Amino acid sequence: MTEKPKTFRIIFMGTPDFSVPALQGLIDGPDQVVAVITQPDRPKGRGKKLTPPPVKVLAQSASIPVLQPTKIKTTEFADELRSFNPDLIIVAAYGRILPATILDLPPLGCINIHGSLLPRHRGAAPIQWAILAGDKEAGVTIMQMDVGMDTGAMLLPASVPIEKDETAGSLFTKLSNLGGTTLLTALDLLRQDKLPAIEQDHSLATKAPPLKKEDGSIDWSKSAWEIHCQIRGLDPWPTAYSFLDEKRFRFFSPELSDKTFDQEPGSVISADRSGLILATGDGALLVREIQPEGKKRMSVKAYLCGQSLESGSQFLPAK
Repeated sequence: MTEKPKTFRIIFMGTPDFSVPALQGLIDGPDQVVAVITQPDRPKGRGKKLTPPPVKVLAQSASIPVLQPTKIKTTEFADELRSFNPDLIIVAAYGRILPATILDLPPLGCINIHGSLLPRHRGAAPIQWAILAGDKEAGVTIMQMDVGMDTGAMLLPASVPIEKDETAGSLFTKLSNLGGTTLLTALDLLRQDKLPAIEQDHSLATKAPPLKKEDGSIDWSKSAWEIHCQIRGLDPWPTAYSFLDEKRFRFFSPELSDKTFDQEPGSVISADRSGLILATGDGALLVREIQPEGKKRMSVKAYLCGQSLESGSQFLPAK
């Protein structure tokens, strides 16, 4: 007679869209999600309507209890989590650093789905930084959490190539789905006691700090490849931008160009139906989409139907 696989009682902690495939996989799987912890509802949009996090919406549709604490370092909250009698806590982009009182609470500890191939890109924005750094591959790491910032032992990594036109938005979707499937594989291995913990090589660690709007300002003295990575890594937020005649232009859909030039970095080499070619500190860059100040994102071709971008005009960083 085959022994029935062990099932886990799981508390899931997550907030944005990135967390949804993992939670959906747990709901559809053999384990029991006994509670979901997520951030409080936030005002959103022009009307500032109070909007629930995506994870809350999914949890409620599956009739799973939802907690949205404003403080997580209290004895009362730890006791509330303990009342669910979890075997394991799974974290996926929850948005807060967990205290030791929570990390030590479940018998099997806390497992995190981190959006990078650790020890590379520890921090809050690993997906964007993988592109910003010009990496050839990205991935997720199922890891055992400790009190450090993404410093815990690695349990199961999974990787995908970064395509030449990859943006942070498209990679976010890929890694979100990859995180969900890799988590389920890790839980199956854990059930079989086949999920060894491997310590990270801390000497290889890099940081992936939160991004700011100012990070989008383009320094045209950098190489075409660096700016290419910046535009893709900051799409859809905070976006890469520069100024022409004191008006902000945002840039999208870049390609490297073999166009030769003698203009200063940031200068328009040419602008036609195929796109906008700009001078950089090393090489030329073709941009196929822009967003002029006060307008929607559009193709350069569409912009040129009503406006002009003269050769020799120079885009400049923010003052």
